[in-house]
Amino acid sequence: MDFCLSSVIRNAKQILKLQSVDISRNQSDVPRGHFAVYVGDIERKRFVVPISYLNHPSFQDLLHQAEEEFGFDHPTGVLTIPCKEETFVDLASRLNHL
Repeated sequence: MDFCLSSVIRNAKQILKLQSVDISRNQSDVPRGHFAVYVGDIERKRFVVPISYLNHPSFQDLLHQAEEEFGFDHPTGVLTIPCKEETFVDLASRLNHL
């Protein structure tokens, strides 16, 4: 079971073009029709996801969590979602299959 779950997470990360970067990284590597989001509480990972995610209620719930946690004036100025990386990868994987 652990092997299967690890494989699913690894594949989902590839689909999402997971990039682990510093918060200060240049934003020019985000393709048209996508946006960057940082996920995690302490160690943040950067994901580049399609704008279409913004239409899905599950993703909107994550955005509401971010609003409650950080408000609209986040100290780093980037969109940060305060959830576990695995939770975000699972959600993104499901959204990719819709």
